[in-house]
Amino acid sequence: MSEYRGLRRAHILANHILRSPPPSSNLSLTPEVCLQYSPPELNESYGFDIKEMRKLLDGHNLEDRDWLYGLMMQSNLFNRKEIGGKVFVSPDYNQTMEQQRQISMKRILYLLENGVFQGWLTETGPEAELNKFALYEVCGIYDYSLSAKLGVHFLLWGNAVKFFGTKRHHEKWLKDTEDYVVKGCFAMTELGHGTNVRGIETVTTYDPTTEEFVISTPCESAQKYWIGEAANHANHAIVISQLSINGTNQGVHVFIAQIRDQDGNICPNVRIADCGHKIGLNGVDNGRIWFDNLRIPRENLLNSVADVLSDGKYVSSIKDPDQRFGAFLAPLTSGRVTIASSAIYSAKLGLAVAIRYSLSRRAFSVAANGPEVLLLDYPSHQRRLLPLLAKTYAMSFAVNDLKMIYVKRTPETNKAIHVVSSGFKAVLTWHNMRTLQECREAIGGQGLKTENRVGHLKGEYDVQTTFEGDNNVLMQLVSKALFAEYVSCKKRNKPFKGLGLEHMNSPRPVLPTQLTSSTLRCSQFQKNVFCLRERDLLERFTSEVAELQGRGESREFSFLLNHQLSEDLSKAFTEKAILQTVLDAEAKLPPGSVKELLGLVRSMYALISLEEDPSLLRYGHLSRDNVGDVRREVCKLCGELRPHALALVASFGIPDAFLSPIAFNWVEANAWSSL
Repeated sequence: MSEYRGLRRAHILANHILRSPPPSSNLSLTPEVCLQYSPPELNESYGFDIKEMRKLLDGHNLEDRDWLYGLMMQSNLFNRKEIGGKVFVSPDYNQTMEQQRQISMKRILYLLENGVFQGWLTETGPEAELNKFALYEVCGIYDYSLSAKLGVHFLLWGNAVKFFGTKRHHEKWLKDTEDYVVKGCFAMTELGHGTNVRGIETVTTYDPTTEEFVISTPCESAQKYWIGEAANHANHAIVISQLSINGTNQGVHVFIAQIRDQDGNICPNVRIADCGHKIGLNGVDNGRIWFDNLRIPRENLLNSVADVLSDGKYVSSIKDPDQRFGAFLAPLTSGRVTIASSAIYSAKLGLAVAIRYSLSRRAFSVAANGPEVLLLDYPSHQRRLLPLLAKTYAMSFAVNDLKMIYVKRTPETNKAIHVVSSGFKAVLTWHNMRTLQECREAIGGQGLKTENRVGHLKGEYDVQTTFEGDNNVLMQLVSKALFAEYVSCKKRNKPFKGLGLEHMNSPRPVLPTQLTSSTLRCSQFQKNVFCLRERDLLERFTSEVAELQGRGESREFSFLLNHQLSEDLSKAFTEKAILQTVLDAEAKLPPGSVKELLGLVRSMYALISLEEDPSLLRYGHLSRDNVGDVRREVCKLCGELRPHALALVASFGIPDAFLSPIAFNWVEANAWSSL
């Protein structure tokens, strides 16, 4: 039987060979039959002024940003290389962890020599702070390890000295920090405690006989953990510790401790270990620190909130421990502001690469023997990228608004900044991670190459969702603040004022039952539905908590049991705040193409946010038919934004050199001649 089968197969194969036409003698792989790269600019037009749009998106200090871009591009320290006929600058991720750390420090010293950090701590006022934000954002576009190291040194260590300290600390530390004579780190997080700062276990006592504080790590869970700059470079640390005076715990306080001498040797009574290799940010030397009864001068307590006199008496102008704890944490808001901002620039980079690629890469044809279709001409590809593009635009306006509020902050606005920055930090960093994942998939296998940046950025930016406050905890903070504001206003029978809740002083908006295209794109409808969602969720949340409290449960436990409502409320609050910043920006524009395009982007942001939130259907604000209307309108908007896709990412203002080869001539970049 097997012999018969073998003969039959041989017969079939022989017939196939004999009947096959002879190969053509003139067949060759000429350029005419090979894929050719066609720059998107040849076929895509700019329907609006991209320079004007960039001014809106960057918001401030455009010339300073471009100066720093140029400064990086002209130095070989930033790994200049030519690929596919274009020059690119990006970190070399083939380097070892130790090499990445060393080159990150060399880049910082290069920027220092060129005056990039001038005034970052010694100058004050909104202009100085906005300049610092702009340059910091550019550093992050190049390499998040670079900006993270700068963030530890300037925004954590430096700002702690600036805001927690007083004149004696400013005079001693700020200029030396700005000049990198002092290299600082911020030792708050511990092995056993991260977001729960109140629970940290490091203990500092006071010795009145020597007028010194004594810092100790009483157990392994109290070791300082994930401390950026601690493993190699920092010589001083801000130490967040419990302060015990005469056996009484006065709560969390802030100290300065020297951990290395000027030669880099670890100081006595200090132990430091490396946290090791990470999924990203390997240019940052994260370390672990133990304090073995380390003695520091009494003057090293940062005493803007509280002090210990030479005889050991504890004094503070803020008597309430909870308020004192809040005062210690308030100055750290700048960290959440910069994290939110850098997340959006990361999303911009990913979208710029993915959309440029989708405007030159083709796949399959829709007709027999027809030409292959551009990726972005597929409705499914538009649906993947263009809503994320619209969200990134909206969030750019949101973070610019947050920066402006922050640099002009007053004691009266600090609470609002704290709440809004918490919501923005969570929502924007989650958005960045989702965007990078979608962009990675949208460029296919090319997303796996680190030189194309998008895939690698996921590992670099993943940490943002948990550091400077776990995102889920920050969203709980938002809902609790809204709860407190609601209860306070109702108890005092006062109108709502602040946190964007003023709309609750007006009658509840009524939504139309039939949602036409013009209705869905109407800014007033969008505002009404976002306000209605927030209002309803806030009322439901407070009602559920009150009901549980009425049954004898504590308020905190009642919050925990209503965590789903809490999450929905925080998201509704944050998305409404983002929408309002777009509406405000749009209202300031004169009639014209930029305003028209921004209107389309705003509608896309509003409707995709509604489509993705099941609470609107869950609580009956929208019917099933309404949800279908929203979904169809999102698809229409994708089609209308498609012709503007290139212009929208070009408006980001990110130089070509900071993108990746896949965003340009990907054929030439991968040619044999480019090896």
